[in-house]
Amino acid sequence: MSRKFRAAPPSPFRCFNSSPEVIRLVVMMYVKYPLSLRNVEDLLAERGIDLCHETVRFWWNRFGPMFAAEIRRKRVDRMRAYTHWRWHLDEVFVKINGEKHYLWRAVDHEGEVLEAFATKTRNKAAALKFLKKMMKRHGNPKAIVTDRLRSYGAAMKEIGNAGVQETGRWLNNRAENSHQPFRRQERAMLRFRRMHTLQKFSAVHASVHNHFNHERHLVSRDLYKARRSAALAQWQAVMG
Repeated sequence: MSRKFRAAPPSPFRCFNSSPEVIRLVVMMYVKYPLSLRNVEDLLAERGIDLCHETVRFWWNRFGPMFAAEIRRKRVDRMRAYTHWRWHLDEVFVKINGEKHYLWRAVDHEGEVLEAFATKTRNKAAALKFLKKMMKRHGNPKAIVTDRLRSYGAAMKEIGNAGVQETGRWLNNRAENSHQPFRRQERAMLRFRRMHTLQKFSAVHASVHNHFNHERHLVSRDLYKARRSAALAQWQAVMG
């Protein structure tokens, strides 16, 4: 009896002359560090890699979501085996062409960015959509920490988990501090032009930040170096 073998999916790099290693390096530099497109171009030129800044833009748009999706899939599968103790939810203002938009972000009790969600409003409907998206992917936590925005309470009351909501003056520092890496990158990019770009970049940035965030202030130097080397090795194998 003959066995049928499933063909391997085609490589996403097959139509590009540049090596996958260079593409991964470009995407990592632009998303991980607060660099502009031209900053990445100049740094690569010092390494002998001649690229236009528009190539950097094209590559992160093309490959960034692919890399982030693979990283997120592996991390979500692993995190489902553990209990979600506490989520921290917060929203930040982001201006797009002079108009105020909102980026909703959620992190867990260890600072892992769970979700980033861009909306034009900051009302109950937006909070409800954000919470449903979170719970569909990550399940239900034992506690949800928010600020005193009424939209959270109204949305949780409709879902039926208002009893797990916690609010307090200092309780949500975990979520507020997690905005800082994204804010630094936003300044380097000179803000966003479309909400679609904001949603795409925030999702990619969250996955890459989670992958390389090892809380170096809490571990020894040797342990941090080992974790950093492992993360770089895993990154170099993404979409391999």
